Amino acid sequence: MMPQLSNETDIRLPLSFIIFSVVALVTSQVILLFNGHVVIDGNFRTFPLLSSAHLLILGWALMVAMGAMYQLVPVAFLTPIWSEKFGFIQFWVTAIGIGGFGITLSFSPAISIFTGSLAVIGILLFLVQMFMTMKKQAKKNILTVFVGSALLCLLFTITLGILLIVNIGTGIANLDHLAVLKSHILLGIAGWFTFLIFGFSYKMVPMFSLAHGFSMKLARWVYIVYGIGLILTIISFITEENLLLQAGMSTLFAGFALFSYHISTIIKMRLKKRLDKPFIFSLIAIGFGFVIHFFGMMLAFLPDHYEFYGVLIFLYLFLWIVSSILGYLYKIIPFLWWTHRYSKLIGKSDVPTLKQMIDEKIAIPIFTGFVVGCLIVVLSIAIGQLLIFSIGQSLVVAATVFFSYSILKVLFK
Repeated sequence: MMPQLSNETDIRLPLSFIIFSVVALVTSQVILLFNGHVVIDGNFRTFPLLSSAHLLILGWALMVAMGAMYQLVPVAFLTPIWSEKFGFIQFWVTAIGIGGFGITLSFSPAISIFTGSLAVIGILLFLVQMFMTMKKQAKKNILTVFVGSALLCLLFTITLGILLIVNIGTGIANLDHLAVLKSHILLGIAGWFTFLIFGFSYKMVPMFSLAHGFSMKLARWVYIVYGIGLILTIISFITEENLLLQAGMSTLFAGFALFSYHISTIIKMRLKKRLDKPFIFSLIAIGFGFVIHFFGMMLAFLPDHYEFYGVLIFLYLFLWIVSSILGYLYKIIPFLWWTHRYSKLIGKSDVPTLKQMIDEKIAIPIFTGFVVGCLIVVLSIAIGQLLIFSIGQSLVVAATVFFSYSILKVLFK
């Protein structure tokens, strides 16, 4: 079913975010490729690596999530975006801020304070846009809860990030910098991104698999259990109580396991027998997320486990969050562009099919190369071999380049 015209967003708005994001994705991975020696040495707090990380997390994942929300929130919540004009202003402020922050981190940390501040303002403008849009929703549902909680986690993440910067610059009395840093990371990746992916997966999985007749009752428990896990884990950071960390990580695993099981029950109710390859990759990403959560839980029960969490965070970012976004985006962009350009021409002239908008055959080598490259990078860090890192990261770069090319090529059809 097509969304109502009044709920459609000017396609230039979500596409602006998405085009910026694919450029940031490739740039972040190229920077990482040319700084492999720093990664192998374990010196992760260098400015080039910080630049790569922020271009990936903010420039790619955050910007593409914003773009997707500008398109999906009106469809999912049956209410138009609060202000499209405000949305374009928010895009330029955020793009200049994040792009400038990612670049200036590499050569001028002093200037990055100003570009970072601009990025924060852009994110806050986005939060205003989304909260005002969701406020107009006539009937709230579980998707509203997931997306609203994700936005709150994003707000807390930004607040804690500002607190960290202020503490580094001027020092705040009695502030536990490490606890704030851990909470910042947890809320950013497991709060904002995971809650958001959970929420929109409940919209996109049935849509891409043509599933009907499934129950959404379990989604409430997914939210409750995973949310409790986040709270317990943050409390453990503050109290430094390992028992609470074990309880928190176990509850996070339980919440993710419930989500994985629920998605599997939805897939079983599908009418579409052969699932599209990019969508299958998004489902595989859920499997990666399940395994990573399991190991995260197990590490909490081991002594001297903290050094391994860095690798898990890397895998969590790439194999769960980025992989999910890559798979969904490979399906969403052709649908958006086809709907924008050809939906009103059906019956009046020959139009390409949705299948013809993008080459799904190339999806398998792209996604396989991405996953294999990430695993090789982890192996290279474990054994300390720069050559192996270069091979793995080259695969990741190649996969992101071909992915970006495939996505942008759709816009010329």
